[in-house]
Amino acid sequence: MNQLEHIAAFVRVAELGSYTRAAEALDISRTRVSRQVMALEEALGARLIQRTTRRLHLTEAGERYLVRAQGILQALDEAAAEVGQGTSDVRGRLRVNGPMSFGTRYLAPLVAQFMHTHPALEVRLDLNDRRVDLLEEGYDIAIRIGSLPDSSLVARRLTRCRLLFCASPAYLAAHGEPSSVEALAEHRCLRYRSGQQSADWKIATQSLTVNGPLESNNGDVLTHAAEAGLGIAQQPSFLVTESIANGRLVPILTSEPAVLLDVHALYPARRYLPAKVEHFIDLLTEAWGDPPVWEQHIGLSPITQQ
Repeated sequence: MNQLEHIAAFVRVAELGSYTRAAEALDISRTRVSRQVMALEEALGARLIQRTTRRLHLTEAGERYLVRAQGILQALDEAAAEVGQGTSDVRGRLRVNGPMSFGTRYLAPLVAQFMHTHPALEVRLDLNDRRVDLLEEGYDIAIRIGSLPDSSLVARRLTRCRLLFCASPAYLAAHGEPSSVEALAEHRCLRYRSGQQSADWKIATQSLTVNGPLESNNGDVLTHAAEAGLGIAQQPSFLVTESIANGRLVPILTSEPAVLLDVHALYPARRYLPAKVEHFIDLLTEAWGDPPVWEQHIGLSPITQQ
């Protein structure tokens, strides 16, 4: 039997508490995961997982074996990464997660470029706006924009963007341009809201409650609404600089202190960073730049706030 595959299957099931979730993380069928765990138990001559109709839990032997198995897999990952640092050969599978709108614009093209450079590499790119669990869901790296929760993950800042107030020329002609952030209360504001997150706008070190005709959990929706003259939007620069460059939107309140959002790469803490992850991060850092490529050539003042 392929003992390492069976060990990896058992560890995933134990960590995730589910054969189905383990199968998704390993990208194989649930039936195969179940067979691998049973084959491992048969080879060891011990029951590792106690199964019931509603849940599963580790036996005493399974708990002891899990600690050893996790150490073995971690040691193998570190050994492979250490060797990989001495070669330019990037291969295997890279699982990447990123936010939807940003990922479509600025992450997907670089994934394609990276795969052309490293044809032996397979990539799975998942784009969504939820906070995935890298360890539980098996991602090698995630791209995150904005504040980060405390975790055991390593965070490397790649670049940054700023939040911009903007509106269409037609809206400003009809309603006038606000002279201050306080004056936004008198305008139609297009607000971003995701889940239970507040729709308030960030203003320097505080927040501002605004009102308007549209809320959405997608920034592209709000950008299109602003272009259509429905109101003022506060959007990350990567979403609106193309519209600004084409004259569909006009930045306003540009003298206000910039609200900055850091763009981070998150990955599990390891002694040796896998070569595929390190090279990919290097590509992102070089391609996006600081100031970022999406803020260049549209007349924005340099970011001075750190």
